Amino acid sequence: MADHQKKIHPVDVEAPSAPLAPRESFRSDKGDPVAAAEEQHPLPLRRTIPVSQSKLPKKRSCCCRFFCWTVSVFLILLVLIAATGGILYLVFRPKLPKYSVDRLRISDFQVNTDMSVYARFDVTVTARNPNKKIGIYYEKGSNLSVWYTDNNLCSGTLPKFYQGHRNTTVLNVTLTGQTQIGSTLWTAMQQQQQTGRIPLEFKGEVPVRVKFGRLKLMKVRFLVSCSLVVDSLSANNLIRITTSSCGFNKLKL
Repeated sequence: MADHQKKIHPVDVEAPSAPLAPRESFRSDKGDPVAAAEEQHPLPLRRTIPVSQSKLPKKRSCCCRFFCWTVSVFLILLVLIAATGGILYLVFRPKLPKYSVDRLRISDFQVNTDMSVYARFDVTVTARNPNKKIGIYYEKGSNLSVWYTDNNLCSGTLPKFYQGHRNTTVLNVTLTGQTQIGSTLWTAMQQQQQTGRIPLEFKGEVPVRVKFGRLKLMKVRFLVSCSLVVDSLSANNLIRITTSSCGFNKLKL
């Protein structure tokens, strides 16, 4: 009877039991249970980062290259001109010329019945060149004029000449002209003549060329203005200039 007793072998309950058949064999018509669980609880989506593709550099157009080349040449020319000007200034130490109206004589001054005035002035102008290394060429095309308020009484021109280094030149210029002043302005002029203080404006536009050593520069125009106060406007009289102040208004090409 003991021989026929069954032998009982111990079994480890904690050891995992291996599946007896693969998972595919348990699939039913409803599908895979694992896949169904994934469908009920989907995995979080991962955000994809787009990859930017670097663009190939575009070739510069002909217009852009020409513009850059032009700007570069212009800047180089500016630097060269500035350097040349600085060298000339340091070497020659240029100074502006000085002008003055020293004498004024009215050889003719007529007031007609229509309030038009004919005037003839003889003016003595002194030009001084204070530079010891710079000469001044006075070219044709100058214009000198005498004004009373906004009325041009007479005008004339300077002769063409060269003024050397540290030179003083005295010029006698005749100015003539005719203008309409009106009765109101004529009355004011007579009142000022009685007081002996008549304001006049002497203007000059003079084209010159400056010579640095052997270098002769381009033509420029000096605009000179002198404020005068005279004691009379009587004809055939030597007019006394009580106040005279001259200066440059501007310099233009």
